[in-house]
Amino acid sequence: MSGLRVVPAWRHGRERLYVCLTDGRNIAWYDREAARVNLLSEDRRDDVLQALRPFLTGPVTVGPPPVPTPAELARLTLHPDDDLAPNRPGEALLVALDRDPGGPVPRLRADPRRRALEAEQTVGEALDRMDGAGWHALHSLPLPGGDRVHHLLIGPGGLFAVHSLYARKQRVVIADPMVTLGRREGRPLLRRVRADAARASYALTAEVRPVLALVGPSRVSVPGPVREVRVLQDTELDGLARLGGVLKPADVEALHAMARDRNTWTRV
Repeated sequence: MSGLRVVPAWRHGRERLYVCLTDGRNIAWYDREAARVNLLSEDRRDDVLQALRPFLTGPVTVGPPPVPTPAELARLTLHPDDDLAPNRPGEALLVALDRDPGGPVPRLRADPRRRALEAEQTVGEALDRMDGAGWHALHSLPLPGGDRVHHLLIGPGGLFAVHSLYARKQRVVIADPMVTLGRREGRPLLRRVRADAARASYALTAEVRPVLALVGPSRVSVPGPVREVRVLQDTELDGLARLGGVLKPADVEALHAMARDRNTWTRV
């Protein structure tokens, strides 16, 4: 028995199968689309191939990762339980709904968690589409106290903590720090958006700018200046991909490796 186990992970609809030691460290991974088994430890080559044998779908190339960066190697040594990169948009809500589908509200009312989930999934998908332009998006990053950063976007234009808000067919009025949806009572949401970005900045020791992403509003009114927070509709998020001149590719990769580690967020 080799003592190795195979752990699947999905990213942007692309599957990777990681081969792990008993302590959770990765020593190889199989990329189905590239038909390649990447080895971090050549002396375990036979054991890795034996562990992957049930999953191989045809001829594969076997060898060390092609020109790995230090950041990539750091990511691969993460224990699967500490790696936040596989988190889906709205991961925390998906888990909560799976545990308690009924929710805390009467059945005659729509469960607000499902609308919040729709917002995070819509925004998350928009951010994930930037991956090919040198950006990385992480989702549902847990913070101490039960809070979380909905989305963290890292790329040439810097770092952005993105908070998703369901506003389908509703008028949104933003009067810093208050955000009002339709006829509901306003709430000081911009304070939360700024606080999440500040906590992310502390964790990553880098500037993280706050973004409020509105999903499907009928109209957005901003009667006065909004301090620090960038307010965008979900259809405008791709504009962030055009920003640049802040981070070099190596810095983007290093910050992404740091941000995806659960331990980065435990003391903020």
